[in-house]
Amino acid sequence: MKIVITGSLGNISRPLSQQLVNEGHTVTVVTSNQKRKTEIETIGAIPAVGNVNDSDFLTNVFAEADSVYCMTPPDFSQPDQHEYYRTIAHTYDEAIRNSDVERVVYLSSYGAHLPSGTGFVTGSYVTEQILNKIPDIALTHVRPTYFYYNLKAFVNMIRSVGLIGAVYGGEDKLALVHPRDIASVVAEELQKQNSGTSIRYINSDEKTCNEIAEVLGRAIGIPDLKWVTITKDQALDGLRRGGVPENAAQNLVELGLALHSGRLLEDYEQNKPTFGSVKLNEFAVEFAEIFQNNAANIHVN
Repeated sequence: MKIVITGSLGNISRPLSQQLVNEGHTVTVVTSNQKRKTEIETIGAIPAVGNVNDSDFLTNVFAEADSVYCMTPPDFSQPDQHEYYRTIAHTYDEAIRNSDVERVVYLSSYGAHLPSGTGFVTGSYVTEQILNKIPDIALTHVRPTYFYYNLKAFVNMIRSVGLIGAVYGGEDKLALVHPRDIASVVAEELQKQNSGTSIRYINSDEKTCNEIAEVLGRAIGIPDLKWVTITKDQALDGLRRGGVPENAAQNLVELGLALHSGRLLEDYEQNKPTFGSVKLNEFAVEFAEIFQNNAANIHVN
């Protein structure tokens, strides 16, 4: 098959592209970074350098593809996160309609069943609604849960104050997912010969915040590590002092509050998937390496 992957060589797109290449598919990887071109070629894929907000570029890339994987690159600098998602969604919409693509997999999120009150995830809801209106395609919205690597955002907090603090915590439950498990599901969906629109949740493990703190604490040598719940104002103040733009900060906190209330997990609980292979204990080893190197890569799902 001829398959187009957006997301450059990110946390999901890299293992996804490698898996598809190894399975014998012709894979084109879309990247906005010219410097990624050689690296993409090295894994056996074809680089397409351009931006996902350029519908003419995407239309040309999608033109001969059998299936495409679409995602919205995180960009905290955007002044209106929901409008940013809407803009990228319309670009995908136009490119898909103007090409002959028949199979589309979109990286959405758990909580995307809700039209508001979920921060960044509201953008995933908006995108799903736009793509749902495209006729004559097989469309799957994959909805991963809380990315393990979001926990990396707490590395500096642990190092400076010795605890994890967020508007969610304590006995709040997190459904956790690893990028490798997401990549495996997306690869499967891209090759399906089905029709219509479907939704598929992706998860790797489930733990309370207290349990996560315990596992991570043991891994980094802080066995009494705590995960405390802080107020909205405290969370916003910390994000602002950390240089996070205001709209992104507001969306992060709103997302966290939806997680704390349990709203984010409502539909997931009714459609719980078979869990992936990467459990929290395995990720904790990766987390400990980052903690020891004092380096955190911050991403949002």
